[in-house]
Order: sequence, then structure tokens, then C-alpha cells
Amino acid sequence: MSTSQRLRRQSTGSRQRTPYRLLLPIVGVAMGLAAASCGGDEGTADNRRLTVFAAASLTETFTELESAFEADHPGVDVVISFGSSSTLTQQIAAGAPADVVATADDTSMQVVADAQLLAADPVPFASNTMAVATPPGNPADVDSLSDLGSVDFVMCDPSAPCGTAAQRILSRLATTEPKPRSLEPDVNSVLAKVTLGEVDAGIVYVTDARAAGDDVDTVAIPAELNVVNAYYIAAVKGAPSPDVAADWISLVNSQAGQRMFQAAGFGPP
Repeated sequence: MSTSQRLRRQSTGSRQRTPYRLLLPIVGVAMGLAAASCGGDEGTADNRRLTVFAAASLTETFTELESAFEADHPGVDVVISFGSSSTLTQQIAAGAPADVVATADDTSMQVVADAQLLAADPVPFASNTMAVATPPGNPADVDSLSDLGSVDFVMCDPSAPCGTAAQRILSRLATTEPKPRSLEPDVNSVLAKVTLGEVDAGIVYVTDARAAGDDVDTVAIPAELNVVNAYYIAAVKGAPSPDVAADWISLVNSQAGQRMFQAAGFGPP
């Protein structure tokens, strides 16, 4: 069963199976390796790791993609680090090992490009907008952005794409710009404060509010005030397994992958 087929079963090109006659010599080699390493470390030399750095707002979708990808790529262990796009790209520029990077804006991706660490041009694969999330029942009666001026709310730090978007949205209000109680490192941190009831509201991505389900209520932001963030993905130069990195990027941009992003509330690239 291909990755695309597995994704259809999870959220909604197939890979050919190796003929049995071709598997026989492979099995013989594997058995020889196992015998030679008896009593040593478990596993084989074929085991590979794919390290992905991804924007925090991709947590739900990339985690689902991880399961399908690993099922279709035996021996590959996908390890994903989620966080602020700006923080992750700065870490890569400073030498942190990564095979693939996915950001919630082009500005953060440019950090890796300026460090000459991109193996190829970044590819846009999704977009996102913002919403106001409140605890269930909306106890502070937040009905619009202007209401944020009289309640405790949080948003991302402007150094992160979600913070840049939130800041631009608030600056478009005709009233005095509301001041957040705190600036959080990424959208997951904002959402956590809302779901725990520590604040009255938080400005998050539409996809994060949807993923939270009944843990939050959502107040829509008018289109004329909202901001659209484009998401980009690219392979990092020097990746140990460039073929596996390319497969991951292909999955993200495949029809099955795109259907998953759409189901999560992302917009088109």
C-alpha cells in the first residue's frame, strides 16, 4: 500500500513492491549481517533518520504525514522538531543538523538561503490565516478584535511568523491597538495558555483553532483585517539521505498530502 493510499485512509502514486525473487538475495545478505553482528547492537546499517524542522502550526499535519511516510519507507525514522520558524532557521544557519525545513513564511526561509544552506529553491505548499481563540464558552465575551483591548490575551512574539501576522492585524484596527498580556515563542504556546484558561483569548492560526476542537471557541477575523501566511519547504544542503528528503517534500506536495492540509484548514499554496 502506498503512502497516498494510507493517507486516504487516515484523513480522507503508489510504490511498487519488490518481486519475491528479488527479495531472496536481499534476505540472504540481511541474515549474513545479522549473524555477523550477533550479540551487538540491534538494527541494520540500512536504518536512516530524516530530520525535519517545521513550523509549530504544522504539528498536526506533519505528525500524520510522519506515520504514513515511515510505513512506506521501512528503515527510515522521521524525527520532527517543531517550533517558531525564525528560531528553527536560525538554528540551521548556526549548524544544527536538518534534512528538511518547512516554515510559515518566506522571511524565515531566507535565513537558511542567506547562509547558503539550501539544496534547492524553496517550494510553497500551503497558506494559513489567523483567528481569535478563547476558552470554551468564551467567558470574557470576546466577539471581535476590538474586544481584545479589554481582556487578557496573548499572541506570538513578532519575531515568529504568527506574531508578525498578529501584529499586522492589530495595527489595522481603527481603535487603539490592543496590547497582549505576553508574547509567546510560537503558536502552540499561545494555544496552550488559552486551553488552560490562563488568558481570555489568543491570536492563533485558523488551523490550530480547528485542531483544538472543543477545547476552544473561535472568533473569526474579517478578511479585510486578516493576513495570509505562505508556507515553504526545502531540502537542506548536505542532508545525509537526499533521496529520502526529496521523498518527504514530494509527499507534502502530493495530491494526498495537499488533501490533508486542506482538511486541516490550510489554504492553497
